[in-house]
Amino acid sequence: MRSLDVDGLGQVSRIGLGTWQFGSREWGYGDDYAGAGATAIVRRALELGITLFDTAEVYGPGKSERILGAALADARDDVVLASKVLPVAPFPKLVRKAWQGSAQRLGVRRIPLYQVHQPNPVVPDTVTMKGMGALLDEGRIGAVGVSNYSLDRWREADAALGRPVISNQVEFSLAAAGPLADLVPFAQAEDRLVIAYSPLAQGLLGGKYGVDNRPGGVRAMNKLFGTENLRRVEPLLAVLREVADAHGVAPAQVALAWLLAQPRTVAIPGASSVEQLEFNAAAADLDLAADEVTALTAAALAFDPQSAVSTLAERAKEEAGPLLQRAAPVLDRVKQALRR
Repeated sequence: MRSLDVDGLGQVSRIGLGTWQFGSREWGYGDDYAGAGATAIVRRALELGITLFDTAEVYGPGKSERILGAALADARDDVVLASKVLPVAPFPKLVRKAWQGSAQRLGVRRIPLYQVHQPNPVVPDTVTMKGMGALLDEGRIGAVGVSNYSLDRWREADAALGRPVISNQVEFSLAAAGPLADLVPFAQAEDRLVIAYSPLAQGLLGGKYGVDNRPGGVRAMNKLFGTENLRRVEPLLAVLREVADAHGVAPAQVALAWLLAQPRTVAIPGASSVEQLEFNAAAADLDLAADEVTALTAAALAFDPQSAVSTLAERAKEEAGPLLQRAAPVLDRVKQALRR
């Protein structure tokens, strides 16, 4: 497994394991998954050289951390465990309390990477980073990270902490390539880390979904799976399939390999089985040619999905259509009766 050397963290595998789904029923991961399933995935990840394991206090809530900590067992101190605090009221005492809860659930005394889950729109980072800095000074965490931060807000967090905020975890994939414009260049210039969550766009980049074959469950609410966006993404998927065919691999593996072709970037796909984990990890060994990376990047930047609001309106119209069709005969009879 390839890795990056990151200040405060050491060697971070280019492919990590995201555990948002651990213990989350809406993703189809119930209580049974908390046993042998999760343990087998985590132990196999260790065998494959994966060192980055990402979780958060709100995943589950708390269940993801407990499952991950138990699955890692005696390997907990040998990996880059990354968790997050939700900054609802990110005052120092509450940040410390959140850290204590996460550390207890994970079964560790030190969390290598502790991240602010999202920017608080009201409370500035000068407040949030006081608590994070204290944990760092005491050695209770190895590095401070953020998540879902713009570049400007990342810089503000740097200034507030008084030292580098080492990472920014953001949505990043061929279907959400915004970080290419600013976050990735900043990470490259400053030796930081961009952690890509949802690197396969919740399965969209696997190439199996389309207008006539949409996912169910929580993914059905994602704007990317709206009718118009499924049409708009086809040119991107066509390039993805072409590159995949050239290498004899799956489109999803090419999508992950494209991310790893970006500087200072790692990806944290989830896995519901050992087989899926192995499938994802294999992407770290896939070398794309420069012209393939260029073609994929151009297709990614050309993909312009419609907004979530437009997608909701589209779905409402689609769902209302059959209802109106069934109601049409009744409406016709009402109209005829009114004419009499």
